[in-house]
Amino acid sequence: MFAGLDFGTSNSAIGIVVNGQSELLDLQQNSPYVPSTVFTYERNLIADFICRSASVDSGYKESRKLQLAGARSFKIEMGFDDRDQVHFFGDAAIQHYIDSPEDGVFIKSPKSFLGSTGLSPHQIHFIEDLVTAMVINIKSKAESNLSDRLTHAVVGRPVNYQGVNSEQSNQQAIQIMDSALSRAGFDSVEYLYEPLAAGIDFETDLTNDCTVLVVDIGGGTTDCSMVRMGPSYVNKVERREDFLAHTGQRVGGNDLDIHLAFKSFMPSFGLGSTQIKGIEMPKSPFWNAVSINNVGDQNVFNSGKLYRDLLDLKRDATQPDLIQRLIKLQQTKQNHRLVRDSELTKIFLSESDPAKVDLSYIDEQLLFSIDGSDFESSIATPIEKIKALISDAVNQAEEKPDIVYVTGGSAKSPFLRNAILNVLPGVKLLDGDYFGSVASGLTKWAERIWE
Repeated sequence: MFAGLDFGTSNSAIGIVVNGQSELLDLQQNSPYVPSTVFTYERNLIADFICRSASVDSGYKESRKLQLAGARSFKIEMGFDDRDQVHFFGDAAIQHYIDSPEDGVFIKSPKSFLGSTGLSPHQIHFIEDLVTAMVINIKSKAESNLSDRLTHAVVGRPVNYQGVNSEQSNQQAIQIMDSALSRAGFDSVEYLYEPLAAGIDFETDLTNDCTVLVVDIGGGTTDCSMVRMGPSYVNKVERREDFLAHTGQRVGGNDLDIHLAFKSFMPSFGLGSTQIKGIEMPKSPFWNAVSINNVGDQNVFNSGKLYRDLLDLKRDATQPDLIQRLIKLQQTKQNHRLVRDSELTKIFLSESDPAKVDLSYIDEQLLFSIDGSDFESSIATPIEKIKALISDAVNQAEEKPDIVYVTGGSAKSPFLRNAILNVLPGVKLLDGDYFGSVASGLTKWAERIWE
């Protein structure tokens, strides 16, 4: 049985064809979307979960023997057995993290790490295991309502997983995905650019041929594809000549959240304050705190060395109470929660202004407001990168689109829509299913190649 799998940065979804129509399957609480998150009491338990939930060979067990031994020791120490639930996905993972951030390991958006440069073999193994565990969860939830096993999948991928050394990063990311999808139980996998998948879903309803710029603003990447679409193209399997341009970069909704948290939240933690000797506080600890999509930055933020450095900064600070907030953020592992609050602020500002920010879990007095102008100023850097991607796609295609089709979880933001219209004034802007268009398009493509 074939499926379309959108393994997303923020949310994931999977679909099948039912009576000729793409249908997304329920993954949690009657919803087809599951946040791309996992919470586990101990990181070695992920490898243990894979060994118990999937068919893995002796090579996998040998490569993870230290993690499996660590998992066994942890279970014995904590009194867990194989029947106990020690890992949680989606909303359940988020809730466990919020309730008890210090009781385990919370990871959001492992897709953001797939193309990261400079990863050690151990880090690559851990990322593979995170993706494998999440896909196992998605696949098992999907199959629980089906009469057959899912064996074939078209999986979405960004144009570029990483901006630096993009081809090397893309190869690494695909290798990680191949390993994870195979271990999760898929026999055959094909990949399709995510903006093309969104475009395929959109194209089904077109009544006239036209040139469409698909702008897919996801959680981790923004991808643009210029495509000739319409009734003359919709049934073609070979579409290479219809794809006029592709651009993509690792800049998306998460970057908006991170920049908002850095520019507007971190001053309350000491960013921009001074030391007794008159110099400004270094910016790197504050950036490391919010840069949750960067493996290296998170390793630095969670390190004992940074804790000692923060104690030194507190002693030298003119406002030591602010640095103490940063210390508490680090020690209680609340930085993911802080960036999540930044995301919720962004979402609120899409419809209302201003937004109230409540960070009382760090300091009961830490309550303030963010308005639209604050937000727009904070996200100026990622917005300029997104505008450059749109311009580059138009330049590559050497023609302007008839329609701009916007999709992705962050696409409803009026600030992003204004940025698109700033690059392409007067062009018709149409909205898709912000969360489901990629998965639906992947499912339709799967039907074309395997039906």
